[in-house]
Amino acid sequence: MGEVPENIPVRLPDPASIEAVLARLPTVADEATLAAALTEAFPGFPFSTANVDDQYCRDTRSVIAADGTRIAEYRPWMEAELAKDNGDIGAVWTRLRESDLQISEWHGNSVYAFAPTGPGAADYVQIRLGREVEWRVGPIVNPMYRPWGKDELLDPSWITHEDMSDDKVIAGPLYRMLGRAGSSVVHVRSFLTRRARLEREKREAQRPEMERRVVREVTREGTTETPFLELVPDWFEFVPRENRFFQDWDESSASAERVYAHWALDIYDYDDKGTREIGFVPRPLHLPEERLIAGDASVHILMDRVEAIDREVGVPFGWFFLMTHGNRVEPEVGHAIAKGLRDQRVVLPDRDTRVLLRWAERSYGF
Repeated sequence: MGEVPENIPVRLPDPASIEAVLARLPTVADEATLAAALTEAFPGFPFSTANVDDQYCRDTRSVIAADGTRIAEYRPWMEAELAKDNGDIGAVWTRLRESDLQISEWHGNSVYAFAPTGPGAADYVQIRLGREVEWRVGPIVNPMYRPWGKDELLDPSWITHEDMSDDKVIAGPLYRMLGRAGSSVVHVRSFLTRRARLEREKREAQRPEMERRVVREVTREGTTETPFLELVPDWFEFVPRENRFFQDWDESSASAERVYAHWALDIYDYDDKGTREIGFVPRPLHLPEERLIAGDASVHILMDRVEAIDREVGVPFGWFFLMTHGNRVEPEVGHAIAKGLRDQRVVLPDRDTRVLLRWAERSYGF
């Protein structure tokens, strides 16, 4: 488990201060340099970093001169060029195909920075960044094919991402903060408190409706109506899956490890028609080679397999959290092992048994 600072700082890292740190980094800074710079900038936060192989490209492009000078953002520049020729697409194409102008794009992958703030599973800060490189991806227009519509010019389909050689690099690699302000820098414990509060408030606002709701059942003897809350008496005590993930980590053998050493959180926080929606999808930093499905395997074979997964990913009871994620371990594995526990055919540590049986009674996943 990572070292936890003895005196937890009152002030958490803020986006503006993090941006200042990123601006001071040398162009070719690696993740160790990033972690050291963040640790130095924010005393009391011993940062570590991890990257996720999730190649992406930003949806903004630039117009680049032959010497690499950035001229303008591509789309508004192209619209201005169309205006010069009164919207004549053929004239624009004929004029630009003789130029040496190029299009550039920013490509990157996610990098996460973490720092502990306490001993609990959720006691840490997560910063989501992108490590990005700007590439020269193609000529300003397709020299071989005349476009017939405006959209063909504004959304260039002729550019290629296959030849990303070093000689096409214009800028970078550099680090950039990703996501909105509410999701790029997160104190996870505070985030979970907010997630639970919003869920509670949302359900409480539905109380009048839920108290009126009935479930009708039609049988040969007639129709019966049962109040919904008699059938689901704990509806108002619902615990969001995000909170359960961390509760299960804290209460299982996995607590011997820090969550952030094995998982990053893809956090969302936005307004949808006046309703705030927040949550996350956990992203495993270490995946087992093979997917585990229950199939016709006996519970003893499944136990051998999940123990092998734990060794492979380096987390006791780690298979359980991969199961909630659903990428490498299917939920049927958890249900099969839970049945084996109830039938006393297999055993787990007591704390892991409690977590698994609780999940089997009311499962969740991402």
